[in-house]
Amino acid sequence: MSMDFSKNATESPEPCKAEVKGSIPSWLQGTLLRNGPGIFSVGETSYDHWFDGMSLMNSFTFKDGEMIHRSRFLRGDTYKANTAANRIVVSEMGTMAYPDPSKNFIVKAITFLNHTVPDFTDNGASNFIKYGNDYFATSETNYIRKIDPVTLETQDKVDYLKYLPANLASSHPHYDKDGNAYNMGTSIAEKGKTKYMLFKVPAVSDKGMYSLKNVEVVCTVPCRSLLTPSYYHSFGMTENYFIFIEQPFKLDILKMATAYMRGVNWASCLKFCPDENTLIHVIDRRTGKEVETKYYTGAMVVYHHVNAFEDDGHVVFDVIAYNDNSLYEMFYLSKLKENPGFKDSSYSKPNYRRFVLPVRSDKGFAVGDDLVKLKYTTASAVKEKDGKLMCQAEVLWEGFELPRINYDFNGKRSRFVYGNCVEESALAKKLGKFDTETKEMVYWSEDNCWPSEPVFVPRPNGESEDDGVVIVSVLNSNPGQSCFILLLDGKTFKEVARAYVKGGLYKDMHGFFIPQGNYMV
Repeated sequence: MSMDFSKNATESPEPCKAEVKGSIPSWLQGTLLRNGPGIFSVGETSYDHWFDGMSLMNSFTFKDGEMIHRSRFLRGDTYKANTAANRIVVSEMGTMAYPDPSKNFIVKAITFLNHTVPDFTDNGASNFIKYGNDYFATSETNYIRKIDPVTLETQDKVDYLKYLPANLASSHPHYDKDGNAYNMGTSIAEKGKTKYMLFKVPAVSDKGMYSLKNVEVVCTVPCRSLLTPSYYHSFGMTENYFIFIEQPFKLDILKMATAYMRGVNWASCLKFCPDENTLIHVIDRRTGKEVETKYYTGAMVVYHHVNAFEDDGHVVFDVIAYNDNSLYEMFYLSKLKENPGFKDSSYSKPNYRRFVLPVRSDKGFAVGDDLVKLKYTTASAVKEKDGKLMCQAEVLWEGFELPRINYDFNGKRSRFVYGNCVEESALAKKLGKFDTETKEMVYWSEDNCWPSEPVFVPRPNGESEDDGVVIVSVLNSNPGQSCFILLLDGKTFKEVARAYVKGGLYKDMHGFFIPQGNYMV
């Protein structure tokens, strides 16, 4: 059975109790938010790329062994403008919007100017971010939208540029135990310089006060080229370090400025340069400066970091890496329609890679020496003539994406990773629990079912790293059967319960679990 991922979703804003099969643990109390594209056509116009669709937010609230579902479209400026015009009038990364041919010259001229210096979309369809006590729907532009995590109602529009010079920002921040958030942004050609910024949004107790008002720039990293900054989707964090990958997957700013007049989308201005190296920046959280040693590896494209930790003078970090940028191309809706079985010969299967970066002094080591001294990995970091370290990763697994861990172990050495097993395409038919020590994978799958990114929720006062449940949204294409939320035992990876959703579910991107008691809105 195939799925039509270009079909517009239907929202279900009223809370609806799901039909539960099995037993939801009584300790599971809280709400899973999930975000992803939901509207792909407006009037006679359609988006070209699946990532561009207008956001549909879902909430799944667990309480006393029951689950309540609701969903709403994110009603931001993009949604309002498109629906008011009954056509797509706000451009997205993979879809350039052009004015109605019947519009006059002035309207067309204004549209042109808006695309030369683009004012980006507020269609936050990628993930949710928590800053202070507020929750935001986010993509990767300078705009985020505050939402009510209970009702999913759309609230204030927030512009990063009012608080720091971030034209683009990651949708995967990190959080410390005190509730402080850390994120990365790109500042393009500000005062003649293009740089990456790592910033801290402090946890606040003042209700109603945007914690972004107290944002602190922790450090800046200069871009290796002024007008072609690297694209990134996430970064790594340990107790003492941040890890940022400056990969040769670049956004050409000058081409972006002329894309509208050339009749191409902004995504066409992303270029992968396979002959260039990938720079790995390690920033000391205590000083806000890069460590002296320079690290690099071969060309790769990374969207998701898994985890990072420190061990005996080394920083170990795990990523999901591709050999090229073909992943984005796979999600053009025309390709999805051409290929209903989702088997793509051009698909570049991602690798789960482990890099090890020695952070202690390299004095006493000769050129050609491998500075990695950890016995449990084959990853290497070889000293070169100029003192740089050429890093080679250990490949832990092939065909794994959307990794999630027990976030209580973020920045610490962890053992288990949950994710999607992707073999013939980026659309997964299997879930996996990977053991990084034994290198073994345990699977869950069901015929004609398509699982989303898994989210691990630890049991309060759990006895082990994998003591908890894994929550997954599952699309079900079996005739007469509903989509469902699947709960798997974090240890055994066996089904604990499933909750059938009446309103229907749709393919999404990322999720955020809010424990009960954290709804401070």
